[in-house]
Amino acid sequence: MKIYLDGKFVDQADAKVSVFDHGLLYGDGIFEGIRLYQGNIFRLDAHLERLEYSAKALMLKMPWSRQEIAEATCESCRQNNLTDGYIRLVITRGVGDLGLSPWLCPTPSIFIIADKIALYPAEHYTSGLSIVTVPTRRMNAAALSPAVKSLNYLNNILAKMEARQAGALEAIMLNDQGYVAECTGDNIFIVHKGEILTPAASQGALKGITRDTIFDIAKEIGVPIREADLTRYDVWCSDECFLTGTGAEVIPVIKLDGREIGSGKPGAITQKVLAAFRRRVLTEGTRI
Repeated sequence: MKIYLDGKFVDQADAKVSVFDHGLLYGDGIFEGIRLYQGNIFRLDAHLERLEYSAKALMLKMPWSRQEIAEATCESCRQNNLTDGYIRLVITRGVGDLGLSPWLCPTPSIFIIADKIALYPAEHYTSGLSIVTVPTRRMNAAALSPAVKSLNYLNNILAKMEARQAGALEAIMLNDQGYVAECTGDNIFIVHKGEILTPAASQGALKGITRDTIFDIAKEIGVPIREADLTRYDVWCSDECFLTGTGAEVIPVIKLDGREIGSGKPGAITQKVLAAFRRRVLTEGTRI
């Protein structure tokens, strides 16, 4: 496998960063997870825009243009003869000293990995997931904005471990007010009385690229959609539930905390959303 690292393609074994890189020392950096479908990088421009916003929020000055990063991303796929897969684009603060000071890191670093990914077993896309609510709360948006897709994922990792201990592949995280924020790696949607609802970013939800796509799809299939404050009760009593994410795509949820959601099977609206999403991934994006 070839990895793009600071302007060069290197073998996987030679793709190394310094132990003094602040991305490693402090999680000071940003990333995007991007999907490739049949040679089409899905919504690459939207991902790169979000990357730029994350960099601006962290005052991380990137010396590369959006076009340069886009070309490096496409070439990463070509170098690895990849037509379907997952792309991890990472920007770190770069090498500095052992202090926190980001202004002592003069040169940010970039690397791009283009490879395969499978987050959930295929059968769960037809049979649905059983998930749980975990004790670890989503970090308050006033402490660290969920809109920043940073390298520090410890909050989510702790919740993911709790999900595994409960025998679940995914879990809901509540915010400090007890409202549903998101899952450990996915956004969450419910269907209630013919309407699609999802938590707002202000409640701790990442502004996901796939999440944004669902709003477009809802208009396409004629289903009302809006952001709303949701509790576990709302999810328990919903007619349908599904999760979205770059890696997860659109996956139905049929049980939360041991309580069946709706009929206990993936619902009709969820199936329409999934079908519409799978059509879009082949047309919306950038050809490599």
